[in-house]
Amino acid sequence: MCGSHQGGYGGFRGRGFRFRGGFPSREEWLERLQAHREQLEQDLANVAELIERLGGSPGQAAPQE
Repeated sequence: MCGSHQGGYGGFRGRGFRFRGGFPSREEWLERLQAHREQLEQDLANVAELIERLGGSPGQAAPQE
C-alpha cells in the first residue's frame, strides 16, 4: 500500500464545516448558508468592480492612464 493512502473517507477528512458541540440545527445551517451567500455576493461585486476598472471585458485593452 502507498504511504499516503487514507482509509475510510480518504481526502474528504478535515474539509468543510467544523462542528463544535454537535451537528448544527436546521436554523444554524440556514444562518451559515445565508452568511456564506452574502459573502459570495460581496466577492462577486468586488470582482465585477475590478473587471470594470480594468477595462470592461477580458478582450478589451485596459485604459491607459
